[in-house]
Amino acid sequence: MDSERFAILIRTIYTAVNELEAMFDGRPFTPDGHMVGSIGEALASHHYGIRLHPPSHRVHDGHIDGKQVQIKATQGSRIAISSEPDHLLVLSLKRDGTFTEAYNGPGTHVWQAVSYKPMPKNGQHQISLTKLGVLQSLVPSEMRIAVLNHAV
Repeated sequence: MDSERFAILIRTIYTAVNELEAMFDGRPFTPDGHMVGSIGEALASHHYGIRLHPPSHRVHDGHIDGKQVQIKATQGSRIAISSEPDHLLVLSLKRDGTFTEAYNGPGTHVWQAVSYKPMPKNGQHQISLTKLGVLQSLVPSEMRIAVLNHAV
């Protein structure tokens, strides 16, 4: 993957978003859904070396070093999970095409933090990036997937 070109394309999307939001004051044009998920998976593949499963694979999005990995990406302040992944990587996407790592560790830590409550009607537990940051601080570096290619 061409990291510089990828960042340019992401910035182009957000330039269009900014222009649309300026045209229609108060109307959000936030990219979401499959687009954000695919961007997160592409970033995880390139920057962490995760080998991606085909789209719509059950629970996990890819694998690396014997670990099955669920990849979550968000532009907001929380993510949703519907089952316990082996390993969870959460990326917070920025409008300039970069990202920060919100969580990188065993899925069980996050699942235990949300699954004590009854499952919501939509089948997805919500967890904030703030709470993920607290959980991330408890994950030793050797339990994290190493970054191979740093963001541009």
